Amino acid sequence: MKLSGKHRLVVAFTFFSMFFGAGNLIFPPLMGAQAQSAALPATIGFIVSAVGLPILGVLAVASAGGFEHLASRVSPKFAAVLAFVIIMAIGPCFAIPRTATTSYEMAITPFAGENNRVALLIYSLVFFTLSFILSQHPEKLSKSLGRFMGPLLLVLIAVMFVACIFISHTPLGKPFGDYAHGSLIYGFINGYQTMDLLAALYFGIVISANISEFGVTDTKANRRETGIAGTGAGILLILIYAALSFIGAVSGTIKSADGKNDTGATVLTNLTTSAFGSIGTAFVGLIFVLACFNVCTGLISTCATYFEDTFPTVFGHPVKYRAWSVFFAVFSFIVSNAGLSAIITVSLPVLGALYPIAIVLVLLNLVQKPFSSKFPRVYFWTVLLVAIFTIFDCIVKLLAVFGLSVASVSNALAHLPLYNAQLTWLIPAAAGIIIGIIDSLIRRSRQTK
Repeated sequence: MKLSGKHRLVVAFTFFSMFFGAGNLIFPPLMGAQAQSAALPATIGFIVSAVGLPILGVLAVASAGGFEHLASRVSPKFAAVLAFVIIMAIGPCFAIPRTATTSYEMAITPFAGENNRVALLIYSLVFFTLSFILSQHPEKLSKSLGRFMGPLLLVLIAVMFVACIFISHTPLGKPFGDYAHGSLIYGFINGYQTMDLLAALYFGIVISANISEFGVTDTKANRRETGIAGTGAGILLILIYAALSFIGAVSGTIKSADGKNDTGATVLTNLTTSAFGSIGTAFVGLIFVLACFNVCTGLISTCATYFEDTFPTVFGHPVKYRAWSVFFAVFSFIVSNAGLSAIITVSLPVLGALYPIAIVLVLLNLVQKPFSSKFPRVYFWTVLLVAIFTIFDCIVKLLAVFGLSVASVSNALAHLPLYNAQLTWLIPAAAGIIIGIIDSLIRRSRQTK
């Protein structure tokens, strides 16, 4: 059993729409604006981490039969806890509310003014109501996101790309800021910060349901089609990231981008304003609303499906998909009205703690046959040591957010190798692999005696 070429394309568009949100729009243009003549290597680095890791995550989960099965190689209890925390992070606590606040900041704030709480309240209410309605049939998202919303988003981005080709601009300048030296590595780091890997671990739930709706119900065939859809989404992401990086580079020649004060949204607005005049602001706002709405709908569907499967009853009462989707929509609506800045400030340390754990699990699964299966204890030790470091770092950063900074500890962490690149966790990961190999060999020798 397999999907037709047409259905595979629709499912790939659906997958792409669920991935491509505000963060995916913001990072590539700012990178291109700063990298300028070094935009190509920077884009390659970005694509490796922003596309490569999430697609590997999709393939890892598909081959393992679900994220819980993958994480259970550490321990079943760990898998249950990690799954719950990730779902809450990519769901109602951070990612879902951020879709409303980010799109509001881009589409409504330029016209309603800063700190307009009433406008945010009304916008978020309409935003989540529409997203809730669309999410009520997660197995049929391909009919809306795959056939209409996703292609429309691609068309709007294509319009910006074409405008860049024909707009008059000076030659690309020299790279500056972080990209003045080592544009490839800084592109990789920026892609790493999109955090799409966490969503990739669970989007397969909804995609699998859509594939089943097209008639592919056999488990093995469904997993294969999920992997194909993930690969198709990856190809679309590569094309769009390359286009957005080019758009950013051209925009940077029109108006220089300050990495500390400007964002990718600013870079896009500079370009569209130059190309289309004052209507350019509304054009960029529409792109952000569409991208964020797609992701919000996909996340509500994913979270509600997961909770229906994991918690079919609460205090002895059955809870169905619709009730869970209502809970997530309402909860996210409340959180979103805290404002974008507050959500991002709190979410970054938590996501920074979860992401390395997810990377370790996916990469160990990638070498499951030649390596990890022969030394099964590497899962436990590697994840344990990485988790200890990232959770400790997360606690320190959260304390600082709430005004309880531990300066001495923060300074000590800042002096660790690769800390500024957010890659210090590679050290405990390497130690965990070594300890895991030794532990596996010791246990194997005991069993043979």
